[in-house]
Amino acid sequence: MTRVGRVERTTKETSVVVEIDLDGNGDVEVSTGVGFYDHMLDQLGRHGLFDLTVKTEGDLHIDSHHTIEDTALALGAAFKQALGDKVGIYRFGNCTVPLDESLAQVTVDLSGRPYLVHTEPENMAPMIGSYDTTMTRHILESFVAQAQIALHVHVPYGRNAHHIVECQFKALARALRYASERDPRAAGILPSTKGAL
Repeated sequence: MTRVGRVERTTKETSVVVEIDLDGNGDVEVSTGVGFYDHMLDQLGRHGLFDLTVKTEGDLHIDSHHTIEDTALALGAAFKQALGDKVGIYRFGNCTVPLDESLAQVTVDLSGRPYLVHTEPENMAPMIGSYDTTMTRHILESFVAQAQIALHVHVPYGRNAHHIVECQFKALARALRYASERDPRAAGILPSTKGAL
C-alpha cells in the first residue's frame, strides 16, 4: 500500500502543489522562490527519505510570508494524508542533530492532536538571504496544525542563524521518518490505547 499525499492549495496570495511519498528515496524537487526555504525543504525530504515535490508561486513582491506559510500548510496536509490510518507505524520519533556549533533536539508524536513546543536561541540574525528567521516557528506551527501531530523542537545553543535553522529541519526530517516508519512487530496494530489517532 503506497503512502502518498498530494495537496493543492490556491488562494489570492499563493498557488501551492505538494506531493510526498513517505516510503521514498529522498528524491526532492522544490521551488518556492525563497532560496533558503527551498534548501530547508530539500533537507526535510532527503534526511526523511521522503520523495517530495513542492511547487509554489506566491506574492513575493510583497514579502515571503504568505509563500512560506501556505507551503507549510500544504505540506502538513499532504503528510497527514500520506500517513493514512497510521496502522502499524512506530508513532513516536526523536532525533538530535548537531551542525557545527548548533544543536537541535526534535521529538514527535503522530498523535492526531496538534501541539507545538519550540525554543531556539534569542537574538538570531533576522534574515538568511530573503528568509525571515522568525518564520521558522511559524512554519512548524502551520505544519503541525495541518499534520495534526505533537512536535517539540529545542535548540539549546547555536550562533550561526543558518546552522540553527538547518539543524532543526534535519532533526525534524529524521524524527518524522522514524515515527512514520512501519514497525514490523506491530503489523495491523494501531499504536493507541484510545483506538484512534
